[in-house]
Amino acid sequence: MTARFDKDYVLKTVEERGIRFVRLWFTDVLGVLKSFAITDSELEGAFEEGMGFDGSSIDGYTRIQESDMVAFPDPGTFQVLPWRSGEVGVARMFCDVRKPDGSPFEGDPRYALKRMLDKAASMGYTMYVGPELEFFYFKNDQGTEVLDKGGYFDLTPLDVASDLRRETVLTLEKLGIPVEYSHHEVAPSQHEIDLRYADALTMADNVMTYRLVVKEIAYQNGVYATFMPKPIEGQNGSGMHTHQSLFTKDGNAFYDANDPQHLSKIARHYIAGLLKYAPEFCAVTNPLVNSYKRLVPGYEAPVYISWAQRNRSAMVRVPMYKPGKEAATRIELRSPDPSCNPYLAFAVMLGAGLKGIEEELELMPEATNDIFEMTEEELAEAGIGTLPKNLGEAIERFEQSELMKEILGEHIHQFYVENKKAEWAEYIKYVSKWELDRYLSVI
Repeated sequence: MTARFDKDYVLKTVEERGIRFVRLWFTDVLGVLKSFAITDSELEGAFEEGMGFDGSSIDGYTRIQESDMVAFPDPGTFQVLPWRSGEVGVARMFCDVRKPDGSPFEGDPRYALKRMLDKAASMGYTMYVGPELEFFYFKNDQGTEVLDKGGYFDLTPLDVASDLRRETVLTLEKLGIPVEYSHHEVAPSQHEIDLRYADALTMADNVMTYRLVVKEIAYQNGVYATFMPKPIEGQNGSGMHTHQSLFTKDGNAFYDANDPQHLSKIARHYIAGLLKYAPEFCAVTNPLVNSYKRLVPGYEAPVYISWAQRNRSAMVRVPMYKPGKEAATRIELRSPDPSCNPYLAFAVMLGAGLKGIEEELELMPEATNDIFEMTEEELAEAGIGTLPKNLGEAIERFEQSELMKEILGEHIHQFYVENKKAEWAEYIKYVSKWELDRYLSVI
C-alpha cells in the first residue's frame, strides 16, 4: 500500500525541500481532474480550514446560488511532482470537498467511494483493487497516426514506445505509485501499465495520477497519449480490467481451501452481485458513446454477462489459484474502460458486490465455451444476458436503478443521468461520415 503521511510530515517536508507551491487536486463527477495551487504559506491554514473555491463552474457540483465549496487536502496523498523539478518545488495533494458548514459534499466522487468503503468496513471488509489500464500513443491529438505496428508483448524495434513506458513507470514510482507490469498491447501503438494492487481509495487516487503522468510524459516527448476506449476502427479497444478482492481481519475473504475452485461463498455472492447489476452500472464503468464501440463481439472485450476461471471471453474472470498464494485470490471484471471516473467505478463495483453478499445471490454456472461462438438460443438457454449495446440503453438502465441511486447518492445520480442523456441526444443527431459514404450516392 502507498505510504500515508500526516499533516506534520507534509508541513516539515514542504519546509525542508523548499516547496513553494502545492497543487490541490479533485475530480468532477465525470472524472476530469481539477486543480488549483496554493503557496507554502497557505498550507497550514488549508489543513485547518480548507480552501474555498467556486463550485458552480465544476461539472456536477452546485448551482450558482449555492456555489461556495471548500477543499480540504488529504495529507496522506502528498507527493512532490517530479516533472516540476527546478529551483521552485511543486507538490500535490488530493482533496475532500466539503460544504461551508464542514459537512461532506454529496457531489464529490471521492466521498461517494468513501461512503461505500465505510459500508464495506461495517460488514467487516476492506476492498483491494488492481486495475490494468490500456492506452494508445499517437503522433498528435489531431488523428490516429500510430507510432508502431507492434503487437502483444512485442519488443523493439516494433515497440518504439518502450522508452516512453519506462519513463512513465519511473515517474509513477517517484510519485509513490508501484507498478507491476508494462508491455505493448494487442493493437498497433497500444500499451498497458499495470499498477500494483492497493486499497480502493488509494487506487482511485493513483488512477487519476496515472492518467495524468501517461499524458504528461507523452507530451514532453512530442507525442499524444489517449485513454479513449476505441480510437481505431477494426482494432482492439482499450480496457481497464479491474482485479478486486475483499479482506477481513483474518485474511482474504474470497479464498476457501475446501472449495474445488478455492472460491468462498462470499466470493461467489460478490461475483453474482457484479453479474446481476452490471447492466445497471455499465453507464459508469463505460461512460462514453465511444465505450460501446469497444463492447462488441470479436475484439476481446466482454459483452456477455458470465464468469469463468480460464475463459477470457467471460465478463468476470477468476485468475488461477496458485498454492501458497491464498492472499492473491481475486476476481477480474473485464468490462470497464479507462475513460471512467475511478472513484465512481470502484464504488459501483463494490456496491454491486456487497449487494450480492447481502442478498446471498446464487452464482450462475461457469461459462466453459467460447461465449462469442454461442448462438442466441444457446446464450438464452445458459441464462447469459448482454451488457447494454449503447450509451442510450446504458443510461436508461442506470436511471431506473435504485441500487445505483443508493450507491452514488441522489445528487451524483441525477447529474450523471442528465449529462449522459444530453451526450446521447447530441450523438444520435450527428450525421457521420459512415452514413454519408454508405447512403449519399445510392439513395
